[in-house]
Amino acid sequence: MKTNSKRKVFGDAVDLLMGDMEEVTMPRGVQMVPVKSIHPFHDHPFHLYEGERLEDMIASVKEHGVLNPVIVQKLDTGYEMLSGHNRWNAAKLAGIKEIPAIVKTDLSEEEAYVYVIETNLMQRSFSDLAISEKAAVLKARYEKGSCQGKRNDILNEIARLEGKSSDVTSGHCDQKLTTRDAIGKEYELSGSSVGRLLKLNDLIKPFKDMVDRGALYTKVALQLAFLPENEQTMVYEIIKEKKTKITIEMVMKLRSHSGALTEAMVKRYLSTEPIKKKCYKVPARIVEKYFEGMDPNKVDSIVEHALEAWFSKEDANVRTEEP
Repeated sequence: MKTNSKRKVFGDAVDLLMGDMEEVTMPRGVQMVPVKSIHPFHDHPFHLYEGERLEDMIASVKEHGVLNPVIVQKLDTGYEMLSGHNRWNAAKLAGIKEIPAIVKTDLSEEEAYVYVIETNLMQRSFSDLAISEKAAVLKARYEKGSCQGKRNDILNEIARLEGKSSDVTSGHCDQKLTTRDAIGKEYELSGSSVGRLLKLNDLIKPFKDMVDRGALYTKVALQLAFLPENEQTMVYEIIKEKKTKITIEMVMKLRSHSGALTEAMVKRYLSTEPIKKKCYKVPARIVEKYFEGMDPNKVDSIVEHALEAWFSKEDANVRTEEP
Protein backbone atom coordinates (compact mmCIF):
# COMPACT_ATOMS: atom_id res chain seq x y z
CA MET A 1 0.00 0.00 0.00
CA LYS A 2 1.36 3.43 -0.92
CA THR A 3 2.03 6.02 1.75
CA ASN A 4 -0.87 8.21 0.64
CA SER A 5 -3.19 5.23 0.83
CA LYS A 6 -2.06 4.50 4.37
CA ARG A 7 -2.69 8.09 5.38
CA LYS A 8 -6.16 7.90 3.85
CA VAL A 9 -6.97 4.77 5.89
CA PHE A 10 -5.78 6.33 9.14
CA GLY A 11 -7.49 9.60 8.29
CA ASP A 12 -10.77 7.79 7.71
CA ALA A 13 -10.46 6.07 11.09
CA VAL A 14 -9.77 9.36 12.84
CA ASP A 15 -12.69 11.10 11.12
CA LEU A 16 -15.04 8.33 12.07
CA LEU A 17 -13.90 8.33 15.69
CA MET A 18 -14.17 12.09 15.98
CA GLY A 19 -17.59 12.18 14.31
CA ASP A 20 -16.52 14.49 11.46
CA MET A 21 -17.94 12.21 8.76
CA GLU A 22 -21.37 10.66 8.53
CA GLU A 23 -20.16 7.63 6.59
CA VAL A 24 -16.67 6.29 6.14
CA THR A 25 -15.52 3.09 4.50
CA MET A 26 -13.46 1.18 7.06
CA PRO A 27 -10.32 -0.69 6.05
CA ARG A 28 -11.04 -4.24 5.02
CA GLY A 29 -11.60 -6.54 7.99
CA VAL A 30 -11.97 -3.65 10.44
CA GLN A 31 -15.25 -2.69 12.08
CA MET A 32 -16.29 -0.23 14.74
CA VAL A 33 -17.02 -1.86 18.10
CA PRO A 34 -18.64 -0.16 21.13
CA VAL A 35 -16.05 0.40 23.85
CA LYS A 36 -18.47 -0.66 26.60
CA SER A 37 -19.08 -4.04 24.94
CA ILE A 38 -15.41 -5.05 25.23
CA HIS A 39 -14.08 -6.96 28.25
CA PRO A 40 -10.41 -7.46 29.19
CA PHE A 41 -8.84 -10.82 28.40
CA HIS A 42 -9.84 -13.24 31.14
CA ASP A 43 -6.24 -14.01 32.12
CA HIS A 44 -4.44 -10.87 30.98
CA PRO A 45 -0.93 -11.00 32.47
CA PHE A 46 0.41 -7.57 31.53
CA HIS A 47 0.31 -4.33 33.51
CA LEU A 48 -1.69 -1.48 31.99
CA TYR A 49 -0.09 1.92 31.50
CA GLU A 50 -0.22 4.24 34.50
CA GLY A 51 0.78 7.77 35.37
CA GLU A 52 2.34 9.99 32.70
CA ARG A 53 2.41 7.24 30.08
CA LEU A 54 -1.34 6.72 30.44
CA GLU A 55 -2.04 10.46 30.43
CA ASP A 56 -0.04 10.86 27.21
CA MET A 57 -2.01 8.08 25.54
CA ILE A 58 -5.34 9.57 26.65
CA ALA A 59 -4.31 12.95 25.22
CA SER A 60 -3.26 11.31 21.95
CA VAL A 61 -6.52 9.37 21.68
CA LYS A 62 -8.55 12.51 22.37
CA GLU A 63 -6.71 14.34 19.60
CA HIS A 64 -6.29 11.61 16.99
CA GLY A 65 -8.56 8.76 17.98
CA VAL A 66 -7.45 5.12 17.99
CA LEU A 67 -5.49 4.78 14.75
CA ASN A 68 -4.43 1.14 14.95
CA PRO A 69 -7.31 -1.34 15.27
CA VAL A 70 -7.43 -3.51 18.36
CA ILE A 71 -7.95 -7.27 18.05
CA VAL A 72 -10.91 -8.84 19.86
CA GLN A 73 -12.74 -12.13 19.80
CA LYS A 74 -16.51 -12.38 19.65
CA LEU A 75 -18.22 -13.90 22.67
CA ASP A 76 -21.86 -14.39 23.64
CA THR A 77 -21.46 -11.57 26.17
CA GLY A 78 -19.78 -9.12 23.80
CA TYR A 79 -16.12 -8.97 22.87
CA GLU A 80 -12.96 -10.05 24.67
CA MET A 81 -9.82 -8.00 24.14
CA LEU A 82 -6.81 -9.85 22.73
CA SER A 83 -4.53 -7.03 21.61
CA GLY A 84 -4.93 -3.38 22.52
CA HIS A 85 -5.78 -3.26 26.23
CA ASN A 86 -4.00 0.08 26.69
CA ARG A 87 -5.63 1.68 23.63
CA TRP A 88 -9.02 0.46 24.80
CA ASN A 89 -8.43 1.70 28.36
CA ALA A 90 -7.30 5.11 27.09
CA ALA A 91 -10.35 5.32 24.81
CA LYS A 92 -12.66 4.59 27.75
CA LEU A 93 -11.01 7.28 29.86
CA ALA A 94 -11.10 9.70 26.93
CA GLY A 95 -14.85 9.22 26.56
CA ILE A 96 -14.70 7.64 23.10
CA LYS A 97 -17.71 5.43 22.38
CA GLU A 98 -16.38 3.19 19.58
CA ILE A 99 -12.98 1.98 18.44
CA PRO A 100 -11.82 0.19 15.27
CA ALA A 101 -11.35 -3.52 15.79
CA ILE A 102 -10.49 -6.72 13.98
CA VAL A 103 -12.95 -9.32 15.23
CA LYS A 104 -11.87 -12.95 15.55
CA THR A 105 -14.22 -15.90 16.00
CA ASP A 106 -13.89 -19.54 16.95
CA LEU A 107 -10.40 -19.21 18.44
CA SER A 108 -9.09 -21.94 20.69
CA GLU A 109 -7.72 -20.97 24.12
CA GLU A 110 -4.20 -21.59 22.81
CA GLU A 111 -4.70 -19.39 19.74
CA ALA A 112 -6.16 -16.57 21.84
CA TYR A 113 -3.09 -16.67 24.09
CA VAL A 114 -0.79 -16.37 21.10
CA TYR A 115 -2.47 -13.08 20.15
CA VAL A 116 -2.28 -11.77 23.72
CA ILE A 117 1.35 -12.73 24.31
CA GLU A 118 2.94 -12.13 20.95
CA THR A 119 1.41 -8.71 20.28
CA ASN A 120 2.93 -7.52 23.56
CA LEU A 121 6.33 -8.99 22.68
CA MET A 122 6.25 -7.17 19.35
CA GLN A 123 5.96 -3.87 21.21
CA ARG A 124 8.79 -4.52 23.68
CA SER A 125 11.46 -7.12 24.26
CA PHE A 126 11.19 -10.00 26.72
CA SER A 127 13.93 -8.45 28.86
CA ASP A 128 11.82 -5.28 29.32
CA LEU A 129 8.93 -7.18 30.90
CA ALA A 130 8.22 -7.23 34.63
CA ILE A 131 9.05 -10.50 36.38
CA SER A 132 5.44 -11.68 36.61
CA GLU A 133 4.94 -10.80 32.94
CA LYS A 134 7.96 -12.90 31.97
CA ALA A 135 6.51 -15.75 34.02
CA ALA A 136 3.19 -15.46 32.19
CA VAL A 137 4.87 -15.45 28.77
CA LEU A 138 6.82 -18.60 29.59
CA LYS A 139 3.71 -20.28 30.97
CA ALA A 140 1.85 -19.53 27.76
CA ARG A 141 4.67 -21.02 25.71
CA TYR A 142 5.09 -23.99 28.04
CA GLU A 143 1.46 -24.94 28.65
CA LYS A 144 -0.73 -23.11 26.16
CA GLY A 145 1.46 -22.89 23.07
CA SER A 146 -0.52 -24.07 20.05
CA CYS A 147 0.83 -26.03 17.12
CA GLN A 148 3.97 -24.22 15.90
CA GLY A 149 2.59 -23.97 12.37
CA LYS A 150 -0.59 -22.25 13.59
CA ARG A 151 1.46 -20.01 15.88
CA ASN A 152 3.59 -18.92 12.92
CA ASP A 153 0.46 -18.06 10.93
CA ILE A 154 -0.74 -15.83 13.76
CA LEU A 155 2.70 -14.21 14.13
CA ASN A 156 2.76 -13.38 10.42
CA GLU A 157 -0.74 -11.89 10.67
CA ILE A 158 0.23 -9.75 13.66
CA ALA A 159 3.36 -8.54 11.84
CA ARG A 160 1.26 -7.47 8.86
CA LEU A 161 -1.16 -5.60 11.13
CA GLU A 162 1.75 -3.81 12.78
CA GLY A 163 3.22 -2.92 9.39
CA LYS A 164 6.37 -4.92 10.13
CA SER A 165 8.20 -7.48 8.03
CA SER A 166 8.08 -11.02 9.33
CA ASP A 167 10.84 -13.57 9.03
CA VAL A 168 8.83 -16.29 10.77
CA THR A 169 9.10 -19.56 8.93
CA SER A 170 6.46 -22.22 8.88
CA GLY A 171 6.75 -25.20 11.12
CA HIS A 172 4.96 -28.37 12.02
CA CYS A 173 3.08 -29.44 15.11
CA ASP A 174 5.80 -31.90 16.08
CA GLN A 175 8.21 -28.95 16.40
CA LYS A 176 6.31 -27.48 19.35
CA LEU A 177 8.62 -26.39 22.13
CA THR A 178 7.68 -28.44 25.16
CA THR A 179 10.81 -28.53 27.32
CA ARG A 180 12.19 -25.91 29.67
CA ASP A 181 15.57 -25.98 28.00
CA ALA A 182 14.10 -25.42 24.54
CA ILE A 183 11.97 -22.51 25.71
CA GLY A 184 14.88 -21.13 27.70
CA LYS A 185 17.02 -21.12 24.57
CA GLU A 186 14.35 -19.09 22.79
CA TYR A 187 14.42 -16.42 25.53
CA GLU A 188 18.12 -16.73 26.44
CA LEU A 189 17.41 -18.33 29.81
CA SER A 190 18.68 -21.50 31.44
CA GLY A 191 16.24 -24.34 31.96
CA SER A 192 16.39 -23.79 35.73
CA SER A 193 15.59 -20.09 35.30
CA VAL A 194 12.58 -21.05 33.21
CA GLY A 195 11.49 -23.43 35.96
CA ARG A 196 11.73 -20.73 38.63
CA LEU A 197 9.79 -18.23 36.55
CA LEU A 198 7.12 -20.81 35.78
CA LYS A 199 6.66 -21.45 39.51
CA LEU A 200 5.97 -17.75 40.13
CA ASN A 201 2.72 -18.17 38.20
CA ASP A 202 1.37 -19.98 41.28
CA LEU A 203 1.55 -16.78 43.33
CA ILE A 204 -1.60 -14.83 44.08
CA LYS A 205 -1.76 -11.49 42.26
CA PRO A 206 -0.86 -9.28 45.27
CA PHE A 207 2.41 -11.19 45.69
CA LYS A 208 3.11 -10.96 41.94
CA ASP A 209 2.65 -7.21 42.17
CA MET A 210 5.02 -7.06 45.15
CA VAL A 211 7.66 -8.97 43.17
CA ASP A 212 7.31 -6.58 40.24
CA ARG A 213 7.65 -3.56 42.56
CA GLY A 214 10.73 -5.02 44.21
CA ALA A 215 8.89 -5.24 47.54
CA LEU A 216 9.32 -9.03 47.70
CA TYR A 217 12.52 -10.92 46.95
CA THR A 218 12.19 -13.51 44.21
CA LYS A 219 13.70 -16.26 46.36
CA VAL A 220 11.07 -15.57 49.04
CA ALA A 221 8.30 -15.42 46.44
CA LEU A 222 9.33 -18.81 45.06
CA GLN A 223 8.82 -20.41 48.47
CA LEU A 224 5.48 -18.64 48.96
CA ALA A 225 4.37 -20.07 45.61
CA PHE A 226 4.37 -23.55 47.17
CA LEU A 227 1.62 -22.56 49.62
CA PRO A 228 -2.04 -23.15 48.66
CA GLU A 229 -3.85 -20.06 47.42
CA ASN A 230 -5.94 -19.67 50.59
CA GLU A 231 -2.81 -19.77 52.78
CA GLN A 232 -1.02 -17.27 50.53
CA THR A 233 -3.99 -14.94 50.91
CA MET A 234 -3.89 -15.33 54.69
CA VAL A 235 -0.14 -14.58 54.75
CA TYR A 236 -0.59 -11.54 52.52
CA GLU A 237 -3.39 -10.07 54.64
CA ILE A 238 -1.31 -10.46 57.81
CA ILE A 239 1.89 -8.92 56.42
CA LYS A 240 -0.18 -6.07 54.97
CA GLU A 241 -1.83 -5.45 58.34
CA LYS A 242 1.36 -5.78 60.38
CA LYS A 243 3.57 -4.13 57.71
CA THR A 244 5.95 -7.05 58.09
CA LYS A 245 8.86 -7.60 55.69
CA ILE A 246 8.83 -11.33 55.12
CA THR A 247 12.19 -13.13 55.14
CA ILE A 248 13.34 -16.46 53.75
CA GLU A 249 13.52 -17.85 57.29
CA MET A 250 9.89 -16.90 57.91
CA VAL A 251 8.60 -18.36 54.68
CA MET A 252 10.48 -21.64 55.17
CA LYS A 253 8.73 -22.06 58.53
CA LEU A 254 5.41 -21.38 56.82
CA ARG A 255 6.15 -23.83 54.04
CA SER A 256 7.03 -26.58 56.53
CA HIS A 257 3.37 -26.47 57.64
CA SER A 258 1.88 -25.97 54.17
CA GLY A 259 -1.71 -27.17 53.99
CA ALA A 260 -2.21 -26.94 57.76
CA LEU A 261 -1.48 -23.30 58.52
CA THR A 262 -3.77 -21.39 60.85
CA GLU A 263 -3.94 -17.64 61.34
CA ALA A 264 -2.30 -17.98 64.75
CA MET A 265 0.57 -19.99 63.27
CA VAL A 266 1.13 -17.47 60.49
CA LYS A 267 1.19 -14.57 62.96
CA ARG A 268 3.66 -16.43 65.16
CA TYR A 269 6.01 -17.31 62.30
CA LEU A 270 5.84 -13.79 60.88
CA SER A 271 6.48 -12.13 64.24
CA THR A 272 9.50 -9.84 64.22
CA GLU A 273 9.44 -9.25 67.97
CA PRO A 274 12.32 -10.98 69.77
CA ILE A 275 11.40 -13.44 72.49
CA LYS A 276 11.53 -11.59 75.76
CA LYS A 277 13.87 -13.25 78.21
CA LYS A 278 12.86 -13.26 81.83
CA CYS A 279 15.12 -11.19 84.03
CA TYR A 280 16.03 -12.39 87.50
CA LYS A 281 16.80 -9.93 90.27
CA VAL A 282 18.57 -10.60 93.54
CA PRO A 283 16.23 -9.68 96.41
CA ALA A 284 17.24 -6.57 98.38
CA ARG A 285 17.55 -8.53 101.63
CA ILE A 286 20.24 -10.79 100.09
CA VAL A 287 22.11 -7.83 98.65
CA GLU A 288 22.09 -6.14 102.07
CA LYS A 289 23.19 -9.32 103.81
CA TYR A 290 26.02 -10.42 101.50
CA PHE A 291 26.92 -7.67 99.00
CA GLU A 292 26.34 -4.35 100.73
CA GLY A 293 28.87 -1.81 99.40
CA MET A 294 30.65 -4.41 97.26
CA ASP A 295 31.95 -3.67 93.74
CA PRO A 296 29.42 -4.93 91.10
CA ASN A 297 32.10 -6.92 89.25
CA LYS A 298 33.01 -8.65 92.49
CA VAL A 299 29.34 -9.48 93.05
CA ASP A 300 29.11 -11.04 89.56
CA SER A 301 32.18 -13.18 90.22
CA ILE A 302 30.88 -14.45 93.56
CA VAL A 303 27.45 -15.28 92.12
CA GLU A 304 29.00 -17.13 89.15
CA HIS A 305 31.26 -19.24 91.37
CA ALA A 306 28.46 -19.95 93.80
CA LEU A 307 26.20 -21.15 90.98
CA GLU A 308 28.93 -23.32 89.49
CA ALA A 309 29.49 -24.96 92.87
CA TRP A 310 25.77 -25.52 93.38
CA PHE A 311 25.19 -27.10 89.93
CA SER A 312 28.28 -29.27 90.32
CA LYS A 313 26.91 -30.58 93.60
CA GLU A 314 23.52 -31.24 91.97
CA ASP A 315 25.14 -33.21 89.14
CA ALA A 316 27.08 -35.28 91.69
CA ASN A 317 23.88 -36.05 93.59
CA VAL A 318 22.13 -37.16 90.38
CA ARG A 319 24.98 -39.52 89.47
CA THR A 320 24.95 -40.98 92.98
CA GLU A 321 21.23 -41.67 92.80
CA GLU A 322 21.44 -43.41 89.40
CA PRO A 323 21.20 -47.24 89.66
